[in-house]
Amino acid sequence: MGMFIPEDKFYDETKRQVGFNRYKQLISRHWADWMKINALTILGALPLILGILLAINTSSILVLFPCSLLGGLIYGPFLSGLYDSILRALRDDPMPWWSSYKKSWRQNFRCSLIPGAILGVTMGVFSFTGMLFWWAEVMPSLGTVLMTLFSLLLVTIFFQLYWIQMVLFQQTAVIRLRNTILFCIQHCWKVIGVGILQILYWGVYLLFAPWTLLLLPIIGIWYILFVTIHILYPALDSAFQIEEQFAQQ
Repeated sequence: MGMFIPEDKFYDETKRQVGFNRYKQLISRHWADWMKINALTILGALPLILGILLAINTSSILVLFPCSLLGGLIYGPFLSGLYDSILRALRDDPMPWWSSYKKSWRQNFRCSLIPGAILGVTMGVFSFTGMLFWWAEVMPSLGTVLMTLFSLLLVTIFFQLYWIQMVLFQQTAVIRLRNTILFCIQHCWKVIGVGILQILYWGVYLLFAPWTLLLLPIIGIWYILFVTIHILYPALDSAFQIEEQFAQQ
């Protein structure tokens, strides 16, 4: 790790680290497993991506909604498996990645279908809206652009916090929604920062496409999810007693 940053003499791979050392520790332990799960997640996202591209290519909102809905239904369980793997790593779960991934599918398959469908439709609407801005002969007003970006920020924050709770706990949707709102109020600036980070990350992918598609199999979906969840994890653990609850189990 000393090639790009100074070597830390207090870093010990065998002990649980904190701060940036914890980031290095988790990356070094789990990056290979996350790349494998990332490949499966991208595979699960293909129907959604192809459906959105078909709707954009045909300029049809009637094509967009069913394709996004069906694609999101398929994508949901795959995304749950990735979230579950990252959260297991953060709490040092010793289960092998393939065993935990299969367990995630068994536990989260049914409950991830409807959120996946909603996420798919949301992604489709924002993608289609972005293309409408691109096709427009008259540029949309600054207020319209800012409102769209603000809506995207809210949706990004909401889905990340909702999905984290969904793979961790057996709760009703109402409880997850309430917890999400309360957590956002309590940690407002942190969740806003994490949301902006995700938007910038995917914005760079879109800006430099198609060259950035070469990075999808390497860091793709897993890296930004790991970074943002890692930033939120101390606050999440404090709010939901994640490690305490799993230790009791």
